Amino acid sequence: MRLRLRRPRDLAVALRELARRRPREAEEYLEDHAEEWESVAEADPATAADILEAVGQEATVELLADLDPEEASEVVAEMRLDAAAEALTESPPEFSARVVEAMSAAEAADVIGAMDAADQPRVLEHVADGATDDILALLAYPPDSAGGLMTTEFAAIQIGLTAGEAIEALRRLQEEVGQLAYVYITDHDQRLHGVLSFRDLVFSRPGTGIDEAMVSNPVAVRPETDREEVAELIQRYGLLSLPVVDFRGRLLGIVTVDEILEAVQEEAVEDIVVMVGAGVGETVHTTVARSVRNRFPWIVVNLAIAFAVAAVVSRFEPVISRTAILAAYMPVVAAVGGNGGAQSLAIVIRALATSDLPEHRSLRVVGNQALIGAINGLAVAAAASIIAFVFTDSAEIALIIGVAAFANMIAAGAAGAAIPMLLQRYGQDPALASNIFLTLVTDIVGFGGFLAIATLLL
Repeated sequence: MRLRLRRPRDLAVALRELARRRPREAEEYLEDHAEEWESVAEADPATAADILEAVGQEATVELLADLDPEEASEVVAEMRLDAAAEALTESPPEFSARVVEAMSAAEAADVIGAMDAADQPRVLEHVADGATDDILALLAYPPDSAGGLMTTEFAAIQIGLTAGEAIEALRRLQEEVGQLAYVYITDHDQRLHGVLSFRDLVFSRPGTGIDEAMVSNPVAVRPETDREEVAELIQRYGLLSLPVVDFRGRLLGIVTVDEILEAVQEEAVEDIVVMVGAGVGETVHTTVARSVRNRFPWIVVNLAIAFAVAAVVSRFEPVISRTAILAAYMPVVAAVGGNGGAQSLAIVIRALATSDLPEHRSLRVVGNQALIGAINGLAVAAAASIIAFVFTDSAEIALIIGVAAFANMIAAGAAGAAIPMLLQRYGQDPALASNIFLTLVTDIVGFGGFLAIATLLL
């Protein structure tokens, strides 16, 4: 078989689709057409990365080895971090080291950081000392901090130059700097004094001093600043990048808007995952053993909650035995409460994530969410009562369901708002298994309240 496509990008897309549908066939084709694979990797590294992620691990290592380190580095930089780390771990360490050296320090640090701790030295010992120092310096910062997100490739010129001299200096830096949206102005000790957009620099008169055109004392962050705060600053000020400085004000690197967009997306995914008790950073590619370790503790918590709910329900066994139809309608009350609580939970977690919820407004927010639950609860209670009466022809059953649903909607609204705020107050991630704790409240209030009302009325 031969894919008769003239343009490398068209060939790349065709190979990607083939690799996703029939990976073994794609592996055999690429083994027999090494020149086509090299042209694809050179023309479209992102699609080449998709191909490597679709084929088997052994084929990935072999296909990377067919490329020179420079080309391989561009492809690896486009791969998922776990896939890239695994590919370089399985490759000969000398080749992996050359690939790492060809990457930017930030990209290399991300990939090395995704490797198992035991595998990192095997690659780094073959990397040139200068590159190793840059990578280790970035790895020292938490991955969710400004230091962990920053790149050390940026345009910086010394204060005191004219616009013409600055442009000439940037010409000499063009091969070393990939991001030229902003030019940062520093002194001889690398302390940050100002920033100037590349556009403003180009349109400045050649004899104009940089210190006259620059924005002095620009917004900057420390390397330990959390990525959520970095994202907020970039959004608030409409920046394309944000400088990172040390405690002396020396420019260490910049966080670009591309990096922060990826970080925000990762943060959102983490929030969704931890809300249901899965592990942070877990994906469909995570090993079975790690996924089990991440999830099992929360499954045990969920089991304990289930037994707590069962204990509550068991105390009302006499009323259930007298009116068996109650068992059929109990889940209805818990379900509507769970849905209403989840809505409040999502709204509050979003507000906490964007720092849009001052502490002094906490009680008001809980009250508002409870009021929303009460208003919605009236409509839900009326509908549930009517439906129950139609099916049971019992006014008592209809009243029990209506009152219980109304009460559970109020409790769910308040709990959905309060749970993430309490978690944050005690230093935990607001999204941390919030849904599990919310379920505890809505099930106990739903089942217990429903049966307590039934005991009084029947």
